This record gives sequence, C-alpha cells and structure tokens, in this order.
Amino acid sequence: MTFSPAPTMAGFAFGLSLIVAIGAQNAYVLRQGIARKHVLGVVLVCALSDVVLIGAGVAGAGLLVDKAPGALKFAYWGGAAFLIAYGMLSARRAFAPKAMEDESDATPARIGTVVATALALTWLNPHVYLDTVVLLGSVAATYDAARVWFGVGAAAASIVWFTALGFGARLLKPAFAKPIAWRWLDGVIAAFMLALGATLAVQATNS
Repeated sequence: MTFSPAPTMAGFAFGLSLIVAIGAQNAYVLRQGIARKHVLGVVLVCALSDVVLIGAGVAGAGLLVDKAPGALKFAYWGGAAFLIAYGMLSARRAFAPKAMEDESDATPARIGTVVATALALTWLNPHVYLDTVVLLGSVAATYDAARVWFGVGAAAASIVWFTALGFGARLLKPAFAKPIAWRWLDGVIAAFMLALGATLAVQATNS
C-alpha cells in the first residue's frame, strides 16, 4: 500500500479540528497532567481509544451507529449519568474544606481508578462515536482507497494531541502552587461536566 501524504495530512488536520475542542476527555487529561499523576496511563487510554474508534469509522462502522438509534440513546443516558456524577465529585473537591490541601501532598488515586475514569469519559460519551466513527468515517470514505491513510493521519493527531496535553500540562504547575487554584480548576471542571451531562440528558430525551 503506497503512502499517500495528502490524505494523511488531511486526516491529521481534520482529527485535530475534532479533538482540540474542549471536552470531558481533555479536561480530565489536563487535570491529571497538572497534578502529574498517572499521566502516561491517561494519555495511553485516551489516545489508543481514539485510534480504535477512528479505525472503526474508517472501516465503515458509522453505518451501524446510524442504524442503531436505540443503542445511541442508551449511550446518551449512560454518558449523562456518569458526567453528572463526576461533575458532582469535582464540585465537592472545589467546595469541601479539605480541597484546600495542596494537590501535590494529597493521596494519589490508584492507577486503576484513574484509567477506569479515563475509559468511562471516552467510551460513555456518545459524542465520541458521532465525531470519530460517524463524522470522521464519512469524510474518510470520500478518499476511497486512500481512506486508510486519512485514518492514519487522524490517529496520529490524537496521539500527538493527548501526549502534548498530558505531558505539557506540567508547565502550568507553577500557576497551581496555591490550593485555591485547584479549587478554581475543579469548580470549572464541575460546571463543564454538569452542563455537558445535562445536555446529553436533554438529547437522550429528545432522541
């Protein structure tokens, strides 16, 4: 299979356009990166999950998603429940007195818990399927035989983005030297997660 640079670059650019937008995944990766806790595990889970989903989209799995509205509605409800629960936990960290503790001194979460959270934020979010499987898969199909290289470019974009976000977030560490900064971060994450969860619930009701 001959390498096709144009579809690969197009896939890379399109993949970045989808993934760089603020989302539940990015917010979680950013927080773990700033805290420097199990960053590699989170980056691997998010990047490899995207690679799998992009591969499914390029292979044509988007047609199955379009023909299974019941399954998609279930995904909306599941994603809404998880995001609201996670948002409430973030709000608790933001407003509880113990949240004033320095994050660097706090007991780190176990790798299993961190990985499970990253998996849930990825696979329970129906927007991930709509973006990577349906939308990206549809665009990839326009490249016919070169659609594989389009998918390779999109997958590379995910790997580059999550790696940069996870390990680059440590540059923000000085800004979070004070505990109050962590409370603000958790407050913003809580608001975002709760709003996204409510949005998914509304979409599930209307679908």
